[in-house]
Amino acid sequence: MDLILWRHAEAEDARGNDDLGRALTARGRKQAAQMAAWLATRLPASTRILVSPAVRCQQTAAALGRPVMTVDAIAPNASAGAVLRAAGWPNAGGAVLVVGHQPTLGETAARAMDEGHEHWQVRKGAVCWLRSDAGRPGVVVVYARKTPDEV
Repeated sequence: MDLILWRHAEAEDARGNDDLGRALTARGRKQAAQMAAWLATRLPASTRILVSPAVRCQQTAAALGRPVMTVDAIAPNASAGAVLRAAGWPNAGGAVLVVGHQPTLGETAARAMDEGHEHWQVRKGAVCWLRSDAGRPGVVVVYARKTPDEV
């Protein structure tokens, strides 16, 4: 199974209590487009795309131009366990792209790699692509880690 964790691109600062309503900045739209172009040539057509309900995540995912499923369980401040359950990691098979937030995505990556409660840094707009080896249970490799500036 492939688990692709995509942190939303750069977003506006929070205004009041409307964290879910924060939109991408012009730079964020560019970051999302850059990463979407890189992903578009690599993602299998059957990839399930799970997206936080936050506007910035919805806009980031929209750059791919593929159908998505909004999942409330991966909203800001979700747990790594909630993300892994929503994705079906590591047994669902196929590829799942999760568009969400930091620190949750960093915690999710570390947990998927069996690094306990540590967390990785996932920069705005970046992707961390993990692959489990069905032939060797418990073996997970980092297939790719990319930032928008690297693609």
